[in-house]
Amino acid sequence: MKKENEDNNAQYDYVEKKRTKFLGLALYFTKYSIGEEKINIRRGFLTVTEDDAYMYKVQDVRLTRSLMERMFGLGTVICYTGDTTDPTLELKHIKHSAEIKEYIIHSSEEARLRRRTRYNVDVGSMDDPDDPDDNDD
Repeated sequence: MKKENEDNNAQYDYVEKKRTKFLGLALYFTKYSIGEEKINIRRGFLTVTEDDAYMYKVQDVRLTRSLMERMFGLGTVICYTGDTTDPTLELKHIKHSAEIKEYIIHSSEEARLRRRTRYNVDVGSMDDPDDPDDNDD
């Protein structure tokens, strides 16, 4: 499902539009373009705002589907990123939401491997008082 962006001739794997929950009609002026390197969100009609997030910064992805969204084949994909301008990107009411979620998970992992970056989560503390193996005395 590769599409070409008319503005800068970039290749995107998915191009979706925000839709209404009722009947899934594309009445909004919001366009989501998802490629291997970045996610682009373009909003507006008279005043256009574009936001980009690099794929390697995506840390976690969530899919939510309300009853109305499920009835009309839609879903909302939420991307939690390390981006300072948009720590959470919401691709609201889009078709193919489960497929796009899996694509983002896979592409973000590949982008991190290409850049040799990893997001590590520190689960424990260095100074855990309950750790019997801690010999700082």
